[in-house]
Amino acid sequence: MEIQERILDTAFSLFCQFGTRSITMDDIAQRMGVSKKTLYAHFADKDELVMHAISRYLDNMDKECIENQDKASNAIDELFLVMKMMDQSFRNMNPIILFDLQKFHARAYQVFQNYMNNNLQKTVRQNLERGVREGLYRTDFDIGIMTQYRLATSMLCFQPDVFPYGKYDMSKVQCIVLEHFLYGLVSAEGYKRVEENKLQLQK
Repeated sequence: MEIQERILDTAFSLFCQFGTRSITMDDIAQRMGVSKKTLYAHFADKDELVMHAISRYLDNMDKECIENQDKASNAIDELFLVMKMMDQSFRNMNPIILFDLQKFHARAYQVFQNYMNNNLQKTVRQNLERGVREGLYRTDFDIGIMTQYRLATSMLCFQPDVFPYGKYDMSKVQCIVLEHFLYGLVSAEGYKRVEENKLQLQK
C-alpha cells in the first residue's frame, strides 16, 4: 500500500473514532509511526487531509453501491446488500464527525453534500424505480418525495439529540431505519422477498 493511502486510512480511522477536531497531525503521525514531515510531504495541512480522506471514503461507498446494483437480482436484494455495507461502514463510527466537517472543514463538508445530493440521490431513485418495475414495490407513491425522505432518514444517526452516541450503535440505527423504509414500500410480492432475505441473514 502506498504511503498516501496508508495516511488516508489511518487518518480516516481516527476521524471516525474521535471526530476530526480532536485529532492532530501529530496523532496521525504517531499512530503510523512516521514523522509529521512525512504527512506534510503529501498533504498541505490537516484540512486538505480531511477532504481527501472523506472523498476517498465516499468514492469507495459509491463504487460499492454500483457493485450492489449489478450484483443484486432485484431491488430488495440490493437494499439488503446496502444494509450489509452500512453495518460494516458505520460500525464504531462517532457521529460527531459530521458536525466537525460542517463546522471546521467547509471543503470536506461540501464534498459530502455533493455526494448526498448527486450520487446517493441517484442511487436511491434508481432503486425505487427498479423495485416498481419489478413489481416488488407499490406503485402508489411519489418517487421524488420518497427519494428525499430516504436521504433525510439516512442522516438521523448523525443527530446526537435523537440517537445519543454510546447509547445507540450507528450501524444498527441505519439498518433498522432502512428496513422500516423498505416495509413501507413493498408490494405483497416484495414483502415475501423481504422475509426471505431476513431468513437468509438468520442462518
